Amino acid sequence: MKINISATTDVGHNRDNNEDAFAFCPDLSDPDWRQKHTGGYLPLEKQGALLIVADGMGGANAGEVASAVAIDSISHTFSSEAVASTADDDKKIRELLTTAIKDADRAINLHMIDHPETAGMGTTIVLCWVKGNKAYTAWCGDSRCYLYNDKGLQPLTKDHSYVQELVDRGVITEEEAFTHPDNNVITRGLGEFDTAGMADITVTDVKAGDMFLLCSDGLCGYCTDDMISKVMADSKADIDVCAESLQQLALDVPGDDNICIVLASLLSDDDERATPPSLLSRILKKMFG
Repeated sequence: MKINISATTDVGHNRDNNEDAFAFCPDLSDPDWRQKHTGGYLPLEKQGALLIVADGMGGANAGEVASAVAIDSISHTFSSEAVASTADDDKKIRELLTTAIKDADRAINLHMIDHPETAGMGTTIVLCWVKGNKAYTAWCGDSRCYLYNDKGLQPLTKDHSYVQELVDRGVITEEEAFTHPDNNVITRGLGEFDTAGMADITVTDVKAGDMFLLCSDGLCGYCTDDMISKVMADSKADIDVCAESLQQLALDVPGDDNICIVLASLLSDDDERATPPSLLSRILKKMFG
């Protein structure tokens, strides 16, 4: 299969700084951590691709530092040697994901010890490792991963949040959770939490035509799944346009929070859609008007 990745982030309308962060590596056998997009479809190599979104919290206590430290730690844990050692062993793959999140939690806590002015900071985390015909998703908090394909939009994560616990107990409905005044209260995360980086992991079958969306609650906390699904249906042909359209959707709500989006699209090897033509046309337009 081939993979195309695009990402975007925005501070939103009412924030002075962006505490969201992302990174992705399209080929873990030769780590090259990108900050924008792959620029077209690349072969999905044997060791797979990794997508990361982190939503920092702490405000003046450096939420943006927590998210950056988490992503830096995870990128180091996912060295080419560590990835190769998992082979195709499901247990070892899960162990590496668990280790990466625990290492990131430890790195944040060590940073707070060395820099007391950042005490109280933390971050959510969501990772999606697309490897072969599987996608392994690991997360702490309410940043999400979705699968989009011909069956529509399907959540692969379940929020670690107070309102999700209310939903699970039957106290409120999913619809009521969306507008609940405490829907930003999370129960797990990295940093200043009692959960010590306790992650959940799900495994999903992967096929050509699938798209994966990772996002912070700047998107999914303000836009319903139906709204997100409609935008993806309208713009899925060009992953860069799709990422920009999702960001604009969040800004139009209006988006009062930071917004972070990472999209990955999969095609079969014999699919001729190698590079979205609109990407080249937008570059030429910027250069020549």
